[in-house]
Amino acid sequence: MPKTSLRSISFFLCAAVIMSLFAFNTSPKHSALAQTEAPTATPKPLGSQEGTITIWADRVRTPILEKIGKDFTAKYNVPLRVQELDFGSIRDQLKIAGPAGEGPDIVIGAHDWLGELVSNGLLSEMDLGDKAKTFDPVALKAFTYNGKLYGLPYVVEAVALYYNKDLVPTPPKTWAELKTIAKKLQDDKKAEQGYVLQEADAYHSFPILSGFGGYIFGHDANGALNPKDIGIDSPGGLKAAEELDSMVKAGLLRSGVTYQTMSDLFTSGKAGMVITGPWALADFRKAKVNYGVAPIPTMVEGTTPKPFVGVQGFMVNKFSKNELLAKTFLTEYIATDESMKALYEADPRGPAWLPLQKDIKDPDIAAFSASAANGEPMPAIPEMNAVWDAWNKALTLIFQQKAAPDQAFKDAGTAIRDKITSGK
Repeated sequence: MPKTSLRSISFFLCAAVIMSLFAFNTSPKHSALAQTEAPTATPKPLGSQEGTITIWADRVRTPILEKIGKDFTAKYNVPLRVQELDFGSIRDQLKIAGPAGEGPDIVIGAHDWLGELVSNGLLSEMDLGDKAKTFDPVALKAFTYNGKLYGLPYVVEAVALYYNKDLVPTPPKTWAELKTIAKKLQDDKKAEQGYVLQEADAYHSFPILSGFGGYIFGHDANGALNPKDIGIDSPGGLKAAEELDSMVKAGLLRSGVTYQTMSDLFTSGKAGMVITGPWALADFRKAKVNYGVAPIPTMVEGTTPKPFVGVQGFMVNKFSKNELLAKTFLTEYIATDESMKALYEADPRGPAWLPLQKDIKDPDIAAFSASAANGEPMPAIPEMNAVWDAWNKALTLIFQQKAAPDQAFKDAGTAIRDKITSGK
């Protein structure tokens, strides 16, 4: 377990004071839903309770946090309880429960929640001190909002190129090569689709937008995202739209393809290449596809395609009754080699903890980490909510050949600006 430090001692003293003031149950009960992929009901949230650390987590992270919690309690005599909630409901629950004093001390969530949660005054700032050096800079950047850090990151995710080695022995380095390989696979009837991209999937389409020079938001003089600078209909954005249109016309992209369609085609050996993330590893491995993971091919010389980087981590509720205790638990107990390794082993994903990144033996996870290093954190500002629908609609119009590509993206840009201006 983590080595004792001066901060650990101060933590213990703080905990001891708290324990002398509040009743303590040495075996706190954990209220959690059944371990299912999709919880069928949302339990009544457990709120912050003085002297006890309460964490809201999803199905995947709850079991390992409960184990870590038992070790933590045994060492520091501080009870810790973990409540399982559907990942998608944690943010919404916090928005309601937090201000009412009924939220937890800590939540696990995604960095792109920051815009909404920070704007509503729901998160407490974090100070990692010297330990900031042991975190991936991209992960820290993702959890930074208006120049302030609001989370302790632990997972960094981004998409990369999966390729079926039986159909594509050597992965393409350029987009032109990818298209040539995909066309030959289809012409030779070796694959139903050489390369698969979902129809209305802005997230998975972003590498193409960025690869041709497009962007979502520009940056101001201080490097912060500028919601007044929309780049979907920039010259690079329009080039990306034209590229997608040309691939549809060439039969390389097809209308009606969903994420599940893409996954099914690849796992059945009917697709040569797809771009998606480490969350697909379990299915691809179970199907025993002879796959490899490679960088996303370069589309324009001198321009590196940037995937969206998603970062997940721990955030402290501003209304917590144990704000200092919660932060100390994170910085002194979670931010350690032992705890980070335990979290990784329970759910292998690209770690934000640099010492662990160096020790990863799984080449697939290493490949995704490398892709994330070239990526761009998904915008966390509230204005991002205005982007998705308009962008997905533009993609649908192109895939279904119902609008000229440049007009589809120009209309999307106008819709995004209008929605941001109206504040709706």
